[in-house]
Amino acid sequence: MVAYIIRRLLLVIPTLLGVMIVNFALIQFVPGGPVEQVLAQLEGEGDVFAAITGGDDAGIGESAGNDQYAGARGLPQEYIEQLEREFGLDRPPLERFTRMMWKYMQFDFGESYFRSIKVVDLVLEKMPVSISLGLWSTLLIYLVSIPLGVRKAMRDGSTFDTVTSALVIVGYGIPSFLFAIMLLVLFAGGSYWQIFPLRGLTSNGFEEMSLLAKIGDYFWHMALPIFASVISGFATLTLLTKNSFLDEIRKQYVVTARAKGLTENRVLFGHIFRNAMLIVIAGFPSLFIGVFFGGSLFIETIFSLDGLGRLGFEAAISRDYPVMFGTLFAFGLLGLIVGILSDLMYVIIDPRIDFEARG
Repeated sequence: MVAYIIRRLLLVIPTLLGVMIVNFALIQFVPGGPVEQVLAQLEGEGDVFAAITGGDDAGIGESAGNDQYAGARGLPQEYIEQLEREFGLDRPPLERFTRMMWKYMQFDFGESYFRSIKVVDLVLEKMPVSISLGLWSTLLIYLVSIPLGVRKAMRDGSTFDTVTSALVIVGYGIPSFLFAIMLLVLFAGGSYWQIFPLRGLTSNGFEEMSLLAKIGDYFWHMALPIFASVISGFATLTLLTKNSFLDEIRKQYVVTARAKGLTENRVLFGHIFRNAMLIVIAGFPSLFIGVFFGGSLFIETIFSLDGLGRLGFEAAISRDYPVMFGTLFAFGLLGLIVGILSDLMYVIIDPRIDFEARG
């Protein structure tokens, strides 16, 4: 197992390098850049896209790769060159990429172009929101889906199985942002009830509250965002749990256990559960990362939560390259390590699994 982990860790380096190369290369062909963002604001264009087109006088195809910036009319060339030096864009792309990766290997992610704050500090500032959504959403999905999936497997083909399958599939088909808006309208002072707060992670005066009041206030604010995040997550895990149990129930060792006179609960939880839950529990790290990083932009925007989803979106719009590439490197590395942890979970749950013996 140690040799397998070492091989996987060594594969992290070329994989992460490939991800960074592809994204860095793509960004070279995207119109606009941090310099154009500054010029757009100075020229009163409002955003980089107006600066790229340059109004009625510039062609649509002009971009930051040209000798003259479309949004730089009337600005001295010396000022533009100074901006390029400040952003490090006066060097060739290969040199910029090499310098960037060398710093990243030392976990130096630089400073945001437009916020005057280190990327690490910026991410840590936004982390509580994303951790809250990711952690509680994942736990809620597991707490509901696993018992429901087991129950559906034990009553396969019954009315209960049919009705619950219909409900989870309908929930899966509802977009999370649409469900979030519906929750706001119904329970956050829209047109019906004012039960939950409309925005934020905590209330005013949170620091002065008692510990119990802080916990209650925190979950009061997180209730609707978490519910909106998990509505489409029940279906996959519930049906996976059900099918995993059905596969195990039909195996010979279950027939033998029943023939020995074991009770149904002993057969279910003493024999079937461990084998059936292998694939479900081992997928917990990857599911958490998926909820943590994916699909949170709309939820954070609708509920006015300042997390990593909004951070990534705003960095892409403003062409804040240190934030874009720094978070891409850090989260890419985290995702690859989580993949290794998922394999370790298999071994912990079932020691009979030996990855070193695979083809």
